[in-house]
Amino acid sequence: MKKILTAIGVVTVAVGILWAGRAWNTLQVNARTATFNEEVDNLFTALQKYKERVGSYPAGSNLDIAKALNGANSRNVIVLMGTKMHLNDKGEFVDPWGTPLRIYFSDSGVLLRSAGPNRRFDDSTVIDADDYIRSN
Repeated sequence: MKKILTAIGVVTVAVGILWAGRAWNTLQVNARTATFNEEVDNLFTALQKYKERVGSYPAGSNLDIAKALNGANSRNVIVLMGTKMHLNDKGEFVDPWGTPLRIYFSDSGVLLRSAGPNRRFDDSTVIDADDYIRSN
């Protein structure tokens, strides 16, 4: 009987540790997602202000866009953002997981894509795809 109770206790502790680990991971992902959404909203606002002042969205790569918002543009316009965006060592905008954002422009708006927690850009047909895609 003592062995059975010990085994039940060990299983209970193991299940509790696994549950706590998953709960902690979920909390971290949710916090990073909230950070991502806030930063993206600020970036959308900055890009819209840039377009209003310069006449078009910035062109080029993520790095070129970051530089353009910081004054490296034809009119030397610096666009201040509501909060500081995360940048990598190269100066590119990155998501909360450290992956450079992919930024796309059209005549009507902006689309931002994050690789998400798994840090790889997935095809939407992949079962574990966790990319974040936002447009204004």
